[in-house]
Amino acid sequence: MPSKKKNLSSYTPEKIPDAKNMRFGIVVSEWNTEVTGALLEGAVDTLIKHNAQRENIHVSWVPGSFELALGAQYYADQNEVDAIICLGCVIQGETRHFEFISQAVANGIMDVGLSFNIPVIFGVLTTDTMEQAVARSGGEHGNKGTEAAITAVSMVGLRDSLSK
Repeated sequence: MPSKKKNLSSYTPEKIPDAKNMRFGIVVSEWNTEVTGALLEGAVDTLIKHNAQRENIHVSWVPGSFELALGAQYYADQNEVDAIICLGCVIQGETRHFEFISQAVANGIMDVGLSFNIPVIFGVLTTDTMEQAVARSGGEHGNKGTEAAITAVSMVGLRDSLSK
């Protein structure tokens, strides 16, 4: 378990491929926008930092985390992006709804990636509290949106290196 002060989003920028010619679709949940908006900001800022062109970053919003997989599938169907980043936030409540949604979202996102042979990145926070979500969306534990963007760039880089 991470210490309370550990930034989980630390990485070595020099190890990340150049994203200049990469195209990204980002699907963001409207639920918990305080958190998902911060995740989006982290993802976009990170893509730009690694030379992605703004015109190659396409953002779409969906009602909730459950809809992220279908939103990702819409991007994959168009075949105009190299990777898709899914950003959402599911916070534990008093019922088992959290468990069902979290599992369905994870499976749905994975299924889209495997079905379309494209990186579809799971940037969804599944936390016990809003405070934990805030800490992981630009707070003391970093930004899961940054991590998702790094993963997307890295996976496209891997695909490109294997196709040479």
